[in-house]
Amino acid sequence: MADRPYTLLSCSISMDGYLDSATSGRLKLSNAADFDRVDAERARCDAILVGATTIRNDDPRLLVRSAERRAERVARGCPPSPTKVTVTSGADLDPGAAFFAMGDAEKLVYCRSGAVDQARGRLGSVATVVDGGAPVTLRAVGVDLARRGVRRLMVEGGGSVLTQLLSNDLADELQLVVAPLFVGDSRARRFVDDAAFPWSPGRRADLVEVRHIGDVALLRYALSPRFHEADGGQVPNHGPEQHGHGTQSGGTS
Repeated sequence: MADRPYTLLSCSISMDGYLDSATSGRLKLSNAADFDRVDAERARCDAILVGATTIRNDDPRLLVRSAERRAERVARGCPPSPTKVTVTSGADLDPGAAFFAMGDAEKLVYCRSGAVDQARGRLGSVATVVDGGAPVTLRAVGVDLARRGVRRLMVEGGGSVLTQLLSNDLADELQLVVAPLFVGDSRARRFVDDAAFPWSPGRRADLVEVRHIGDVALLRYALSPRFHEADGGQVPNHGPEQHGHGTQSGGTS
């Protein structure tokens, strides 16, 4: 596992397991206090990865929002926000999307071999297009990111990316926020797709923290031995249930 970054998955779901609604417009599942917590996690990472569908549907900026956290990163010799990473089988991405247009962080696009030339023609002025193989595999993406110096990778979706990482046992930590609402529409995007996952009745995931953050609950799972070896694998000593109430406003993008 040392040939890939420490990989943290971060997402919010409804009580019935959906990432979003089936209607247009993003469904905000979390709250300001939790958005600020996510911003702090971003600030600790070297890169943030989202799937191409997330870019098309949600137009995320993927920037560290807090000026104080950006300054702390710069003081450590890092750019203000982490490198942005996406994966795509083609080149169907808008070069004007916030992923590319917002912030000075490096942008990496891992593309299927057969579409690399097309992607470079469309996105080469705003990002570095990398041949991700045929098909693109997230294992290969992780290896390449590690070679580029990425030690800690945060993954913020979408469902296809989360499914691939989890089913291939490529994640070290899952931070799953549960919102107090139901979507109730099978057309909506679920947390993961059907797959054979390593965690089963015979291999249960290790729940290491439960935190109450306003009206949402954060469930934090250790998915590999690297969780306990990493700096970020520390869990507060005052019990399994934490109560956090942030004060700064964060954001989903």
